[in-house]
Amino acid sequence: MTALLEVENLHSYYGKSHILQGVSLSVKEGEVVTLLGRNGAGKSTTLKSIAGAVTPARGRVSLGGIDLAGQPAFRIAKAGVCLVPENRGIFSLLTVEENLAIACRKGAAWSMQDVYAIFPRLEERRRNGGGQLSGGEQQMLSIARALLTGPRLLMLDEPVEGLAPVIVDEIVAQIRKIAAAGVSILLVEQNLAVCTALANRHNIIELGRIAYQASGPDFIADSDARDQYLGVKA
Repeated sequence: MTALLEVENLHSYYGKSHILQGVSLSVKEGEVVTLLGRNGAGKSTTLKSIAGAVTPARGRVSLGGIDLAGQPAFRIAKAGVCLVPENRGIFSLLTVEENLAIACRKGAAWSMQDVYAIFPRLEERRRNGGGQLSGGEQQMLSIARALLTGPRLLMLDEPVEGLAPVIVDEIVAQIRKIAAAGVSILLVEQNLAVCTALANRHNIIELGRIAYQASGPDFIADSDARDQYLGVKA
């Protein structure tokens, strides 16, 4: 598989705070890759820097060989990068279908019926307001809306945080279907069971740098690394 996303030596700041200090990672075509780490390590900042919500001070971000670092967020989105943020960002006063309709792109690979096939709960609740949905349904809506933009790279920030186990299982199955359809995914998630169920490769960020990288099987077998970098005996 060829690399779709390549991030090299990425540095980003919040004011004078140097958050990312040389992050390098890649995501291949059709691959699911995690970005793990303790709170404050720089996970969300990495996603925002790739998406253009934070402008990197230096470094390279390329998608399919096209350099995107420093481009405005709308150009990066048009190139095929889509971030589903931790706060989900749905419009609570719009219906489910209205939330989806505003994301539809002419000629996009994904249609409304495609996302309803993966998220049947949303079709059942298509006339409900976004604010009437459960937390899990809101997360499904935010992912479905992202798909309608036709992303080549889908970035998910804590997609199952705070959700009941039965809903977590449902969302994991849905993410697996999205990946099987050929969408590359960069996943930030604290739930290691979710990460190991989905990902081909894992990256751990510590103090603004990638401190550890491993394949899925190697990561599962490496309990010492998980304990050292994540503070868990998973």
